[in-house]
Amino acid sequence: MNLSPLQKDRYNYKPHLPEILKSDVSKISIEQGEATESISDRTELKKMFPNTYGMPIAKLVETVNRDAGNKINVGVVLSGGQAPGGHNVIAGLFDGIKAGNPESKLYGFLGGPSGLVEDSKIEITAGYLDGYRNTGGFDIIGSGRTKLESEEQFNRGIEVCKKNDITAIVIIGGDDSNTNAAMLAEYFAGKDAGIQVIGCPKTIDGDLKNEHIEASFGFDTATKTYSELIGNIERDANSAKKYWHFIKLMGRSASHIGLECALQTQPNYAIISEEVETHKTSLTEIVNEIADLVVKRADNDENFGVVLVPEGLIEFIPEMGALISELNDLLADKADYYNTLNTFEDQSAWINKNLSKDSSYAFSSLPNNIQRQLLMDRDPHGNVQVSRIETEILLIEMVEAKLSELKSEGKYKGAFSHQHHFFGYEGRCAFPSNFDSDYCYALGYTAFTLIANGLTGYMSSVRNLSKPASEWIAGGIPVTMMMNLEIRHGKSKPVIKKALVELDGAPFKAFAAKRNEWAVKTSFRFPGAIQYYGPDEVCNAPTITLELEHQK
Repeated sequence: MNLSPLQKDRYNYKPHLPEILKSDVSKISIEQGEATESISDRTELKKMFPNTYGMPIAKLVETVNRDAGNKINVGVVLSGGQAPGGHNVIAGLFDGIKAGNPESKLYGFLGGPSGLVEDSKIEITAGYLDGYRNTGGFDIIGSGRTKLESEEQFNRGIEVCKKNDITAIVIIGGDDSNTNAAMLAEYFAGKDAGIQVIGCPKTIDGDLKNEHIEASFGFDTATKTYSELIGNIERDANSAKKYWHFIKLMGRSASHIGLECALQTQPNYAIISEEVETHKTSLTEIVNEIADLVVKRADNDENFGVVLVPEGLIEFIPEMGALISELNDLLADKADYYNTLNTFEDQSAWINKNLSKDSSYAFSSLPNNIQRQLLMDRDPHGNVQVSRIETEILLIEMVEAKLSELKSEGKYKGAFSHQHHFFGYEGRCAFPSNFDSDYCYALGYTAFTLIANGLTGYMSSVRNLSKPASEWIAGGIPVTMMMNLEIRHGKSKPVIKKALVELDGAPFKAFAAKRNEWAVKTSFRFPGAIQYYGPDEVCNAPTITLELEHQK
């Protein structure tokens, strides 16, 4: 391979570890805390998870563990969308396994969870792994979105593990993937299969977290990557002084990415979906706010600006959320008939006929291209594919119409030229930052220690992340404590509850305190590219979100 100089150098980076993980693995054991409870729906979830519900929080401590040296075979799965640092989770897991016993083996199931049920795998060796350390992507074994939820799949998983003498599986994924991990752990425990299951928290969206999972891996790198791009656009906007840039940022439900990028770059306007939902802000009100800002800046001879739009915004706008919910239910219930409608005109007419009056009005008021996007193929959960809805273009078109109205009334004399962007895939496979390289390696190494201590149904946890890596606290939490019941495809199912932006949290408060100033007065901030060498405050600083959350 023709490697870049950075790629060669990153292969040699040695991730920093919490002090406890620097010990001999035979001297790392666990200290159990009190029994845990799920977020809600406790009676129902206790019945669903009789073998793994209520387990205690585990903290790694320095005590003799005679089982750490046992020879074991472990399988690892990458599940869902990519996130920077996934390769280092596998590296940490591999190094932990080999530190326990050099004869132990790590198998990587290819293409995601489907690799487990199809027995499609490779043995991950030291030489093979060395080509992936500290690099972005999931290409070491590939990923996939197959859901493990049927008894047939679970039984097949047992067969494959027994065939390969695999006694533990590590699933690296987001909330749905770790929900699947919990269900797999429960089933294996109920069958006394002798197979442990451990999860690792992955998602750039940042919505898989709580007091024990302070950040999902990849969030740090992705937001720094997007912030560099936003800063570049801000510098260009302030140079050319003629464009309004509307930038949609990845984040299926929560606005953590948008909030962090706003704190990093100080744009003129940033929408936080959770605030929109809480205040029941309508689409018209959002458009009017942006139009008013454009007018104010034009009065200062600044016909330019930057607007950040969260990917999942449209579902949080009350009338749009109601419309999408009705569409999801309608198209799930009447899928067979709907699939017989061949033209958009026929589909649109049938949709309007079957929606409620308010939702029909909301649907009809949308531009034709947005209507078409709402009726595209569903995602694997049967829902509208929000990422394919060009919300940033919808806002541009509506703001433009509002400004034309204001201009005809003599209330606006500026010029509104615009550009639109969607930053998503650009950040999912970036070279991981030093933070994510360290954090992911620690998560993988911790996953091994949880296996070595006989645990199952746990998620690897590394806390105290705003401090240097040596001060991080490693352990594990039962996945069931993060769960609640939600309706999926018309049925009540256990899922990990998404962590949304908290409006009373320190990160949002810091943003809210400054946004009015950033709106009218150009206050752009330029984070620049991710740095790997130099002072700690340049190379090893965590996200602003983490720093603010830890200022207590």
